[in-house]
Amino acid sequence: MKYELVAGFETHVELSTKTKIFCGCTTQFGGEPNTHCCPICIGLPGTLPKLNRQVVKYAIMAGLATNCKIATVAKMDRKNYTYPDLSKAYQISQYDKPLCENGYIQLSNGKKIRILRIHIEEDAGKLIHERGNTYVDYNRGGVPLIEIVTEPDFRSVDEAKEYVEKLQQIMRYIGVSDCRMQEGSMRCDVNISVREEGSKRLGTRTEIKNMNSINNIAKAMEYEFYRQVDLIERGDKVIQETLRFDDTTGTTSPMRGKEDANDYRYFRDPDLVTIITNDEEVEEIRQMLPELPEAKLVRYVEEYNIPEKDAQLLTKYRRVSEYFDKAIEGLKVPKTVSNFIIGSMFRRIETEAEKENFAVATTPQQLNQLVKMIEDKKIQNNLAKQTLEKMLDTGKPCTDFIDENDLGGIDENALAEMCQNAINNNPNAVIDYKNGKEKALMALLGNVMKKSRGKADAQSVKAKLKELIE
Repeated sequence: MKYELVAGFETHVELSTKTKIFCGCTTQFGGEPNTHCCPICIGLPGTLPKLNRQVVKYAIMAGLATNCKIATVAKMDRKNYTYPDLSKAYQISQYDKPLCENGYIQLSNGKKIRILRIHIEEDAGKLIHERGNTYVDYNRGGVPLIEIVTEPDFRSVDEAKEYVEKLQQIMRYIGVSDCRMQEGSMRCDVNISVREEGSKRLGTRTEIKNMNSINNIAKAMEYEFYRQVDLIERGDKVIQETLRFDDTTGTTSPMRGKEDANDYRYFRDPDLVTIITNDEEVEEIRQMLPELPEAKLVRYVEEYNIPEKDAQLLTKYRRVSEYFDKAIEGLKVPKTVSNFIIGSMFRRIETEAEKENFAVATTPQQLNQLVKMIEDKKIQNNLAKQTLEKMLDTGKPCTDFIDENDLGGIDENALAEMCQNAINNNPNAVIDYKNGKEKALMALLGNVMKKSRGKADAQSVKAKLKELIE
């Protein structure tokens, strides 16, 4: 019997506000335990929360970027549970009137992952379990979150991975969060069930909590799918429960029984006002959104003839795409800039965080100046590559490394003479090439390019070498 995976995501994204959702405490990551908190975010008696306006704005931005409808009326609710990560024994969240509803994110295969809702809430503190004791750090408590809840639309691990990557990319583009999963600013709860292939009935679901790595999400989903299939085929029942994933063993294990909404006894928070929005405010926020990565990718491919794989690399990081947009201004062939970024620049930047920051020494204006010299046929591509390496090392413009002798290329007679000298001085390479070894021609080409100090055009050199040898 064949089984089908059915999964949905609840993704918590920490918002990049400077202060917490209901007080003036800093949201800065790290710090000594319990130093970024106050009576309000701890929830001491007599304190009153005040909703951070920027949190609402960021949530609306996230909703618009994911094709959601923005509610004209929303409210805050108390989600009651007894657990030490929130000292007041409830979390302020949204229940029946969230801020954003009914959106979607489209995958590369055309499938739309439906977003049921995006609501705002406060983050909980962090529990540290050591030597049989449990310690609580409330620094993270009260940091503003949006929770993005999908319908159970995922049917494969690959779809889940692409969704998380696209969601992370969109949130970074619009600037509402850095989405650094390793720091906990983006965490996914994955709800999984299995059913017979072709069936419309949903199976009993389990929830894998607080996944903070795309690779671990994939491993956990795969393990949990086969675990549930094994249970069903043995005649056992899948229990609705909350699980944790152990990345060391690659297995899931129970944390507690899975709660339903009525277990939390939601009721409206009496200390917070109703959130009212209107069309004018929403449209004003919409106008503030940058061009989103999906639209940018299409533009690069269709307007600039950038290969789709290259366009994906350029649009993956907002700062890279912004650099590219500035560097191609007034150029005839934007692909030259793309090649330099993906080749010379990415080779020097190894980590995802570095690419996200993209703090290269060469400014987009300096790269633009270098590529214009290629387009004006003042220098050849090879010399430009060598020059760019020096620019990246020093931060200086190309004019500091190109003198009058480098400009203008090489005339036909000088090129023919260099090629003939290369042939005369490398008889073994000529014999090898005549015997069918194409790589031998590259040795001759390298010789000519070296002699010309990169001024010769590589394609012209290859053509002249073949002409003289044959």
